[in-house]
Amino acid sequence: MTEMTIPVLPSVSMPETLAFYQALGFEVTHQQTTPNVYAATRRGDVHLHFAAIKGLDPQQAYSTCLVIVPEVERLHRTFADGLRHAYGKLPISGLPRISRMKKGQSRFTVVDVAGNSIIFIRQDAPDDYDEGAAGPPSNTRLGKALQAAARLRDFKNDDASAAKVLDAALRRPEPAVPFERARALAARAELAVVLGDAARARALRAELDQLPLTDDERARLQDQLDAIDALGDADTASDVDA
Repeated sequence: MTEMTIPVLPSVSMPETLAFYQALGFEVTHQQTTPNVYAATRRGDVHLHFAAIKGLDPQQAYSTCLVIVPEVERLHRTFADGLRHAYGKLPISGLPRISRMKKGQSRFTVVDVAGNSIIFIRQDAPDDYDEGAAGPPSNTRLGKALQAAARLRDFKNDDASAAKVLDAALRRPEPAVPFERARALAARAELAVVLGDAARARALRAELDQLPLTDDERARLQDQLDAIDALGDADTASDVDA
């Protein structure tokens, strides 16, 4: 018999919980209301069970589950498409939400309506945190700020703190190669979009556009800039629809 571990996560509203996971492509394999509220879901070999917990505050939830998968980029796109269809836009803040994904990144996080964090990790992911396509590690102040902000953004889903870290580093007069400053400006611009500060995002992009970058360096940043534009377009479309 193959051994299996199945996490049982808390739920504050079983209908909302199941609707969320169905949007991700999970099927409900069991559901009951007595003697207690309980449900089981499955997507391929990934099983997640849920039990109703009275009085749980989703904003204070800390339940976490790691899911090791063969790849993450295509899976993230599949989940994002399902969530856009279910919620009318991609939920990247608040509850529920899905973390953003950079090309080459080895993990992403889904936070459900009860505040449970499900972290999907590529099975060959490095032990230490990788920044995907953002660039090699750096020991400069900006480089360290980029790494710290990435951890806050992707591990703790704390966009506000990540923005503060980058703001502090960008204000310092430390000399920096243009491409490293461009990376920091791009990362901060993404956070500005997510945090709803369109004016700040435009100012950061304008500064980035003025940097003396080579054509190759601008090409290396283009995927990230396109992703930022897509986030902004999604928010604008949502506001128009509302």
